[in-house]
Amino acid sequence: MARKSGERARARFVRESADVRRQALIDATAASLAERGVGGTSVRTICARAGVSSGLLTHYFSGVDSLILATYRAVAERVSCAMEQAVEAAGSDPRARLRAFLHANFQPPVLDPGLLATWIAFWSLIKASGPLAEAHAEIYGAQRMRLEALLREAERDMPPASARTAAIALSALVDGLWLELCLDPTTFSAEEALSMLENALAHSLTPER
Repeated sequence: MARKSGERARARFVRESADVRRQALIDATAASLAERGVGGTSVRTICARAGVSSGLLTHYFSGVDSLILATYRAVAERVSCAMEQAVEAAGSDPRARLRAFLHANFQPPVLDPGLLATWIAFWSLIKASGPLAEAHAEIYGAQRMRLEALLREAERDMPPASARTAAIALSALVDGLWLELCLDPTTFSAEEALSMLENALAHSLTPER
């Protein structure tokens, strides 16, 4: 019995260690893309930053392209989790949940100038990489559908087509404001961005009574 318990503990340790090493490679890739761009990111630079051998990279990933794809998904997942945490923290009021989802884009950890460089690297690859383009379409589509659902919860009579176009317009506004704020925070403040967002949101929702 003791042997079986020891084997289970060892298996769990091995899995945890594998997860840590895999995550270290993903984190190193994100950092390398932010600092060096696509052209300066390679197996050597990633492994040097992660402190592992190149053989370990190919153990977990088929190559740099698959690692970059996994990194894209991981970064997008962190952003999505931050936004969902904001929604849950907003309570049960549908309009408060909608606002929390949108406002989370202008609060840490989503509002992070350091994240911008990583996204720019990803964006530069989307047109050239089929798998990355597919991941982008999937992730953007899921975020837009989430926003559509929040809009319809906040405005019960909103037709699906109206929720779709409102979600597209609000997403585009958020992306533009986020990008400009990360590029040059002296242009306007996060508070001003939220005010502009609220004005746009007012066009999609009936006034609160």
